[in-house]
Amino acid sequence: MTHLLVKAIIVIAGGSLQGMGMGLFLFPHFIPSGGAGGIAVLLTYWFHLNTGLALWLVNASMLLLAVKYLGKRVAVWTVIGITMTSVSILFFEQTFIITDRNLLLDFFCGSLLLGTGIGLLMRQGVSNGGVGVIALIVSHKRSISPGQPLFWINCCVFIFTAAVIDWKIILLALGSQWISTRMVNLICQLDFYQSYTISWRRK
Repeated sequence: MTHLLVKAIIVIAGGSLQGMGMGLFLFPHFIPSGGAGGIAVLLTYWFHLNTGLALWLVNASMLLLAVKYLGKRVAVWTVIGITMTSVSILFFEQTFIITDRNLLLDFFCGSLLLGTGIGLLMRQGVSNGGVGVIALIVSHKRSISPGQPLFWINCCVFIFTAAVIDWKIILLALGSQWISTRMVNLICQLDFYQSYTISWRRK
C-alpha cells in the first residue's frame, strides 16, 4: 500500500512538472514538447482549443491504440499521468499571465521541467503518452527499437508544425528535445527512491 501511494505521488508530480514546463514556458511560444505536443499546438492554433485539453485528447486517443501493448495497469497509470499533465497545463496557462517573456529563458526552463517530469514518469514504468505509443506499436510490428520510429514521427510533426506556424519552431523543438532527453537520462540514472520499472527483454 505504501509503495502504491509513493508511486501515485511520483506520477502526479511527474505529470505536473511536465505540464508546468509545457504550459508555463514552452506552449506560449508554440514550441512543441514532442509529437503529441506538436499536434496539440496545431489544434490550439487552428481551433483555439485550450492547450491542456488538446494535449489530453491527443494522448488519450493514441493511448487507446496501444493499450494491448502496454497492458491495462500501465495504461491506467499513463492516463493518470497525462491527465495530471493536462490539468497542470490548464492551471499554469490560466493562473500565470506573463507579459514580458524571454524566449531563451522560457526555452531552457521549459525543457528542464519537461525532462524532469518525463523522467519521473519513466522511472515508475509509466508512459507519458504521445506519439511514443505509436512508435511502440511500430516497433512491435517490425521488431525494431521504438527510438527509430519515434524520431521520424516527431520530426514529421515538427516540420509540419513549423511549416504551418513558424520555421524557427523546428530548431526550438529539436533543441528542447535534446535538453529534455538529457534530463530524462539523468533522472532515470539517479538512485534516490525505489522505482517501479518495466523489464525489457533483449531479443
